[in-house]
Amino acid sequence: MSLPSAYRRIGKEQPELLKAYERFGEMCAKAGPLDARTIALVKLAISLGAGLEGAAHSHCRKALAAGWSAEELMHVAHLCGPTIGFPPMMRNRGWVEDVVEKAAKDGKKGKGGEKRKKGR
Repeated sequence: MSLPSAYRRIGKEQPELLKAYERFGEMCAKAGPLDARTIALVKLAISLGAGLEGAAHSHCRKALAAGWSAEELMHVAHLCGPTIGFPPMMRNRGWVEDVVEKAAKDGKKGKGGEKRKKGR
């Protein structure tokens, strides 16, 4: 999985800062009983709910790598509807589709699911 250029750049410019940030994430993951696969799905849901496109794409890729299917990830996007509204749910579907379609094109997990239409 390729890291975004901004992430790589801060790693070069501020390696200790990035190391501390990554360690914080590791400690949060170890702070409770959830397994890594479940954590990947929860982090996707948090990213979608917060409206963070880059994080949503990243956590969608991580959730696919953890073994979640495209249909399961789309279900997470749909679950946003009653809580944060229909327009954000549709935006979230688009973000999941971005990653799922790229994964399918690259021959990775996530094949299947709905095709993305222009204009979302």
